Amino acid sequence: MTINCKGQLIDLSSPKVMGILNITPDSFFDGGQHKNEKDILNHVEKMLNEGATFIDVGAYSSRPNADDVNEEEELKRILPIVNLTLNKFPEVLLSIDTFRSNVAKQCVEAGAALINDISAGKLDVNMLQTIADLHVPYIMMHMRGNPKTMQQQTDYDDLIKDILFYFSERIATAKALGIIDIIVDPGFGFAKTLEQNFELLNKLELFNIIEKPLLVGVSRKSMIYKTLKTTEKEALNGTSVLNTIALQKGAGILRVHDVKEAMECINLVESLKA
Repeated sequence: MTINCKGQLIDLSSPKVMGILNITPDSFFDGGQHKNEKDILNHVEKMLNEGATFIDVGAYSSRPNADDVNEEEELKRILPIVNLTLNKFPEVLLSIDTFRSNVAKQCVEAGAALINDISAGKLDVNMLQTIADLHVPYIMMHMRGNPKTMQQQTDYDDLIKDILFYFSERIATAKALGIIDIIVDPGFGFAKTLEQNFELLNKLELFNIIEKPLLVGVSRKSMIYKTLKTTEKEALNGTSVLNTIALQKGAGILRVHDVKEAMECINLVESLKA
């Protein structure tokens, strides 16, 4: 499976790493950590040197009960970082973590390569048409409601079937508009209980029926540290365990805070295929 990023074909049959660059002050793990240009560029350089194919930039925290950020503030936060990063690393493939079509448009026009939308177009009616017009790869995630309400919307008739149906509808709508490169993210931690997160991981191979690249983001999430009765900062080992399982079940992209360790997971799992 390949996606076209700025004219570059990326083969996701060999799994890739998406490094996380949070520039929000309230992100659950690294909020406020990257406060100045030097810190941001050093962090991006570190992730690229460790093997990241994509860098995912987010200016709106999507953790449960996160404060709302208006569009003006989101643009004020993210556009300077897009310009800063691409000025220093012009070849970097920047992913923009946003559910707003105008933010997506302005960031792609500034040089970003793909859009990562937690709402799959459901929080902005203009998003899918904007993606079609921009001709960029689109990551669509499964979520119900929004970050403030999602954890009250965890009742499913059948978790896996419901999520698969959600993607079939979203993909059909996107395809009808001419969106070609689609990546699906089942949305670990979004409108799902702890038990549902593990059911989702346990049955992750069923998502291969969609025949789209699969992105998995479990990095340092509560399904790890709550199960292990620890903290986000002590959840790296657990993250590597779940990333390994995800790779064995077909994940094509790992979205992570810790690139080096994710690359090690990929290299070891890929060695099993040799």
